[in-house]
Amino acid sequence: MQFEFPWALGPADGRYVVRPQGAADATHVIVVATLGAPERRRLLGRRGRGAVAPEPEPTAVPTTRVTVIDADAAAREDDAARWLAAAGAETAAEAIGQLGLLVRSHRIAAADPGAPLPHLGQALVARAGFGIGEEVAHGQWREARELPLPGTERKPRRSAALRPQERLAALLGGRSKPLACEELALRARHDLDHRQLREAALELRTAYDAALAELPATPQAERLAERLDQLRELQEAVDALGDAAIAGVLGPDAAATLEQALGRLEAALRARTLAEANAL
Repeated sequence: MQFEFPWALGPADGRYVVRPQGAADATHVIVVATLGAPERRRLLGRRGRGAVAPEPEPTAVPTTRVTVIDADAAAREDDAARWLAAAGAETAAEAIGQLGLLVRSHRIAAADPGAPLPHLGQALVARAGFGIGEEVAHGQWREARELPLPGTERKPRRSAALRPQERLAALLGGRSKPLACEELALRARHDLDHRQLREAALELRTAYDAALAELPATPQAERLAERLDQLRELQEAVDALGDAAIAGVLGPDAAATLEQALGRLEAALRARTLAEANAL
């Protein structure tokens, strides 16, 4: 799988071998390459150093190309062709998970909180393909095809597309108040989608604590009574998952429990946003 992102991901250009802890063999090789941005034309004429044109040209930015190579690749070309024909959203999501592991490891190793965690929806392009040896590492394929990115399969309804803009205007205009639990829920969702269960469990516990303190204090609290009861019913399970995450002993059902609890919190936040919008 190959992706391109319109920014530098953080890890330096090169090849990175992914080997699970305790395993003898690598599972993936990740190749990071920066595609150079075109050099900006220097301002000439009467304007001196540091002068800015009335309508400045946009600053050129680099593009990062990442190739995620499965170390256990198909040995026969017909098997690889069948894999390529079946490649879809799940294939891309699995590769993004490996890329997320690389970026997370870079963030920790370099103490770099500014390195953005990758998401499939942020990619400029996603390609699935197969090749031989050095072909794939250099972005060359025996055969390849582009995969659709999230949100490109169908055009959203106008009403659905406008609602986030309405909330954004309300937040910026001081007519809506952002809640800490909203940001914490987003972080938990990102980690859960990328199978970072320990981090998701810890973030969700904090999100629940914040939500059960913040939501009852909002003007919409009366309309959220049923939603709040559902969150309170799940709080004990969420706290237990947080304790297990600290101890590093999450059980086999952790992902399902996290998905259920986070889904309930997200539903409560959507209900609050809708109630707030109807009152504006």
